[in-house]
Amino acid sequence: MTVARFWRKIPQRYNLIGTKCETCQTVFFPPRTLCPDCRRDGKIVDHHCGGKGTVVTFTVVRTASDQFSNLTPYVLAIIELDEGCRLTSQVICEPQEIFIGMKVKSVFRVITEDGPSGIIHYGTKFVPV
Repeated sequence: MTVARFWRKIPQRYNLIGTKCETCQTVFFPPRTLCPDCRRDGKIVDHHCGGKGTVVTFTVVRTASDQFSNLTPYVLAIIELDEGCRLTSQVICEPQEIFIGMKVKSVFRVITEDGPSGIIHYGTKFVPV
């Protein structure tokens, strides 16, 4: 299996696929195999998150590792998806534009590259709605 194919086999990386407990209706991202509330009584199924959410909190990264230094300054935020689960992701906007409560949606973007002729890693980032 090629490296690119291996990464495509991780559904939550590209499609925001989490899990949902059908017993209590709680959505989890990243996926879980057991509901922490329902335990054995919970029935966990795959759930495709819609990709829309709200910024709960954020930080502006102004000094980054060599791998991300060309992106600085950039915004990292905790986003609560409409389904109720939270995740950390980069928000593509100017640092002065972001605010708590901002509505965002997911987009598919380059995350990083392994050198000028190396593997390109893609994933989910967010943009203002």
